[in-house]
Amino acid sequence: MRFSGLVRCLVGLWLGWCTGGHVRSTWAGEVDVSQYDRACRVTCKVHGQEVVLRWPLGDPEGMEGYLCVSADERDAPIRALGWADRRQTTVLLEDQEPVYFLTVGTRQMPPGKPVWQKWFTFFDNPAQRPHQTYRTEWEERYVKVISHHDRVLVDLGRCRAGPFRGRMVIELFAGSDLVSFQARLKTDEDDRAILYDAALAGPIEPARHVVWKDTEDHWRRAPLDRPGEARPLAVRSRTIVMESTGGSVAFFPPPHQYFFPRDLTTNLRYVWYGTGYQQLEPRHAVGIRMEKTGGGSWVPWCNAPPGTEQRLTLFAVVSPADGQKTWDRALRYTHHDRFPELPGYVTFTSHYHMAVAVSEMEAQRQGRGGRMPEFVDVFKRMGVQIVHLAEFHGDGHPQDPGPLRLPELQMMFSECRRLSDPSLLLLPGEEANRHLGVNEPGKHPGHWMCLFPRPVYWTMVRNEEQPYVEMDSRYGRVYHVGSRAEMMRLLVEEKGLAWVAHPRIKASSWTPDIFRNEDFYLADFFLGAAWKAMPTDLSQDRLGVRALDLLDDMANWGQRKYLVGEVDVFKIDHTHELYGHMNINYLRLDRLPEFDKGWPEVLDVLRSGKFFVSTGEVLIEEFQVDGATGGDQLRLPADGRVKLRLGVRWTFPPGFVLVSSGDGQRVYHERLDMSHEAPFSRTAIEKTLDLTGRKWVRVEAWDVAVNGAFSQPVWLVE
Repeated sequence: MRFSGLVRCLVGLWLGWCTGGHVRSTWAGEVDVSQYDRACRVTCKVHGQEVVLRWPLGDPEGMEGYLCVSADERDAPIRALGWADRRQTTVLLEDQEPVYFLTVGTRQMPPGKPVWQKWFTFFDNPAQRPHQTYRTEWEERYVKVISHHDRVLVDLGRCRAGPFRGRMVIELFAGSDLVSFQARLKTDEDDRAILYDAALAGPIEPARHVVWKDTEDHWRRAPLDRPGEARPLAVRSRTIVMESTGGSVAFFPPPHQYFFPRDLTTNLRYVWYGTGYQQLEPRHAVGIRMEKTGGGSWVPWCNAPPGTEQRLTLFAVVSPADGQKTWDRALRYTHHDRFPELPGYVTFTSHYHMAVAVSEMEAQRQGRGGRMPEFVDVFKRMGVQIVHLAEFHGDGHPQDPGPLRLPELQMMFSECRRLSDPSLLLLPGEEANRHLGVNEPGKHPGHWMCLFPRPVYWTMVRNEEQPYVEMDSRYGRVYHVGSRAEMMRLLVEEKGLAWVAHPRIKASSWTPDIFRNEDFYLADFFLGAAWKAMPTDLSQDRLGVRALDLLDDMANWGQRKYLVGEVDVFKIDHTHELYGHMNINYLRLDRLPEFDKGWPEVLDVLRSGKFFVSTGEVLIEEFQVDGATGGDQLRLPADGRVKLRLGVRWTFPPGFVLVSSGDGQRVYHERLDMSHEAPFSRTAIEKTLDLTGRKWVRVEAWDVAVNGAFSQPVWLVE
């Protein structure tokens, strides 16, 4: 600590002793610890205008995190960040300022969409219209310490970034090496779309380095003392580490909420380090960044509706270890970007436009067929066991009556068989988008996914001379579908499933709402709809609220429909940032089916609702309502009282559990605070629910990084 700062600290300590720890001086802001509970395991001590906080890191035993913050506007807000044990305090970063660069653009929705869907927009490109980037500026400096259970929120003061105003906060969690830095900002302006970069910025010190793993899985290391150089990096797993004498600090964004939807998961250099970034000289900085373009034709940014508090989050992990080991510690929170095994379940992911068939046909024409696509290894590394394709979406000839389409179908089936093995099952599928819809003026009939339990040859059009079904000498049974009735017949005869892709957004903006009373939607083969974290709104503490609200609406409409997780991206390779865009379905299956024997059990599990959806960090290991689980029917007792049993496994500090139910008209939400629970823990909940008059009930679980999981409904009858 500099000499002048030490003098002010000693003077402040005397003032604090005289005033009982609630201090205002001519040069400094207020220090307020009136909302801090001394029973909290995050300890808090006031030294004049500085507050020192220490908290157990959880691992290794006896190690504590160390944070010193200042209310004095002449000081950096973060005087020191590091770790401590019984012998010493080691400062890893000194005189740091959380810095945010908020890019503010406009939101425009496609013409013809209803007003209530204003914020359900994907087809937009704010970067192509005027926009401006603002750096956060302080309006008032102070320190307020607020405890809740064994967590502490440190409010550093009021700030602004262009038309957005709010406050800068830090959150600490006892038992965790995780530190959350947030700019919480809101605006009164309408039609705003945003993105943000964030970093800790401080004095240039030659002893510090940055460490990262590149997209080829090679470790990289570079000094931080190169003036005028700010480097965006494409890294593995969104993480960069600042390494100092005595330890390291890893920086990364929220694993999923940070990534607004794109068609391509290309790695767009989501971290950065150096000096000179956005006129930040002469300080060095390490942080995260959003790219305003790239990743497909549509780059929608994040919604920022007026009056909503947008939480711009930068996570850090504090560790006494070196850079590589600290990177590894940070990756524990996402299971190293792998969906963990869960006994009795198989992982299933859906909606991939990989052009598997057309790519292989072209490769064979060029004499290089039979190679192993990169995505196979990518999925295996992530713990994905079943992949459901969405072929011929922008490639191939889906509207051909047979001569072109049937060979492409044959290649899709052949490639799925070739690329499947005992650890990965590749399922043929399509985003069919024909016949099952309602053509209303100005409205698209919607997109839908198709899945059969075995390879099925069919065309989406039927010429007058073609029968509905024929036996072909090469392909066997071939169906020619020319109407809604024939499409329904095919799904029934071949025991297939269909569901709405990206409901209430993109080309399905009006669906399934506009056809919820149609015969095909009411049929057993129509599963329901799909869930994805789309659009992105950083003020929300749940992902994909658009689709979760639809799940509640479908349940209240009276049919037993379900919500399957989808990803909806195009070709991927090993360099991509796929995990940030991913979710996974955990299907209740004891084993992985074999391609040649068919996969009817996959469809049976989906059809019966025996699955849950997760971002990977939160797992619903148990969900029972009086013994019934997702997809089951339960007869309510006369008094309507039932017992909920819930088991949830977390990595990040837990946030809350949401119990949702409905009576056919209204939706009811009961929120259970989980902030008393520790990270890397399993929460067991037993709770009596009064579900009198309700028709269904389901659960969700969310953590502080807005990672989550949700069950399918239990159906209630009286």
